[in-house]
Amino acid sequence: MGEFHSDPSSEDTVQEFSIDELAARFFGPSAPAVRAEFGAISHPGKVRTSNEDHFAVVRRRRSRDVVLTNLPDGFLPPSEDIGYGMAVADGVGGAVFGELASMIALRTAWDLTSSAFKWPFKMSEQEAKEMEVVLQLYGQLIHRKLVDRGEVDPRTRGMGTTITGAMTVGAEAFIAHVGDSRAYLFRGGELQRLTRDHTLAQQLVDAGAISSLAEASRVMRNTLVNCLGGHHREQIEVDVHRVELADGDSLLLCTDGLTDMVPEDEIGAILTRPADPPTTCRALVQKALDHGGRDNVTVVLARFAMNPQRLSS
Repeated sequence: MGEFHSDPSSEDTVQEFSIDELAARFFGPSAPAVRAEFGAISHPGKVRTSNEDHFAVVRRRRSRDVVLTNLPDGFLPPSEDIGYGMAVADGVGGAVFGELASMIALRTAWDLTSSAFKWPFKMSEQEAKEMEVVLQLYGQLIHRKLVDRGEVDPRTRGMGTTITGAMTVGAEAFIAHVGDSRAYLFRGGELQRLTRDHTLAQQLVDAGAISSLAEASRVMRNTLVNCLGGHHREQIEVDVHRVELADGDSLLLCTDGLTDMVPEDEIGAILTRPADPPTTCRALVQKALDHGGRDNVTVVLARFAMNPQRLSS
């Protein structure tokens, strides 16, 4: 079996790799074809006249086809890889500037991912770690953008936003999170929260001062201790989680206008219903409105299939 060596001038750095090892490292089995269908809706609620929430769902394509060849027709079949990005942002800092902050956050994320996002053909462990670092860096850069905007325009000083996003590469999903908007995985009828609220109430739960978020006052549940922009001048905390998607999984991103109004068991019950994502999103928002709709409410729902024939998008 052939072997590959590193620079032989330094005996300590000599490494040997078989062809099979290199093939497994750089190629490996083909990633499953993943497709998704989406629903998304944002509503100002029943109390507020403005909406400081924004969302975005993005599809990335990477295709390959033959330009010229003398091989028989169809001998080199075309291929297309699709990745998805989705995010919700809930602005803080007043109706006007909270709305601006969430808009700037999503636009900055769009600009960053268009120029710096590396899309590997096979997600190795090293590349997965690099992706986590990059997503954390995105959060810091968006934070800096908002803080710098406040320095240039004092009227906007202190504006901020939460952001919770998901980026998929094949069946790998990476969840990035700052604030108290949430991400959930719905699998096999079970709802699993993927994010931890960056709130005073959650800090009290973590410290053992209270046993659950339900014991905290509404003010404590809505008091952010970490967000993009705001009055935080130094680096902020960006949580990143990696999830391996399975056929039939759903990812739900939502602002606290949903989770403050609708208990998780009711959210799970709605997700269990046999309905397409747009219909499910409308049902979730309506449930928040039925329970009072005290805040803007935004939901984005993605349902994934590993068999592309199941979904059209």
